[in-house]
Amino acid sequence: MRASRSRNTERLRYPIAPDHFPRPPAESSPSSSVRPGAGGARRVVEYRLMPTSPIDFAHFFDYLLKSRGRLLEWVRAQPAEVYTRTFPIGLGSIRATLVHTAAAEWAYVERLGGREVTLGDSPFTDERQPEFDPFATAWERRAPVTRLALALLGDPVRPVEYVSRMGPKPMRIRTTAGGIAGQLLFHEVHHRAQVMAMLRQVGVAAENLDYSVLQFERTPVG
Repeated sequence: MRASRSRNTERLRYPIAPDHFPRPPAESSPSSSVRPGAGGARRVVEYRLMPTSPIDFAHFFDYLLKSRGRLLEWVRAQPAEVYTRTFPIGLGSIRATLVHTAAAEWAYVERLGGREVTLGDSPFTDERQPEFDPFATAWERRAPVTRLALALLGDPVRPVEYVSRMGPKPMRIRTTAGGIAGQLLFHEVHHRAQVMAMLRQVGVAAENLDYSVLQFERTPVG
């Protein structure tokens, strides 16, 4: 799939079977077109999509907090040695992976506020948070700050540029406010899956943190 953007529209190209859509009449709106494919076997239909409503990043962060709570309860129920045990996945341990996730969340919020930060500035490091319970408490206390930053994000397409000094080498980053907000959410889901895999290796049935499981209203039928 390829996408090209203009100021007010987004054009998406989808290869589809020839009979999926009827052939448009000659007076068809210029907002869509059908082109024959090679040998007539497939066609590409182009759509111009009008901009959609803004994403409610704070709402999705609320879901993230709910799923995070379940994940941390699974971790809390394990012997202390499981928290620091070495695993061949993620950042090598549950502690390192969770602390990294919290540190990234903290850094993304700081960058949304226009502040340059380094790993040394972060309250979330293995050295500063060596034990699980104090770490979990500190991360929980940070949540309202993150949620407020997402709720007050403003224009999600406003450009954001900064130099990242959180990794081994400085890197200039150019993105948008919405890009940072989305990365904040997706980054935790990525590392959460790694922690769940570690927990399953010690016998914990870590599963069912899907958005639909935690957020959709479900009513039995029949």
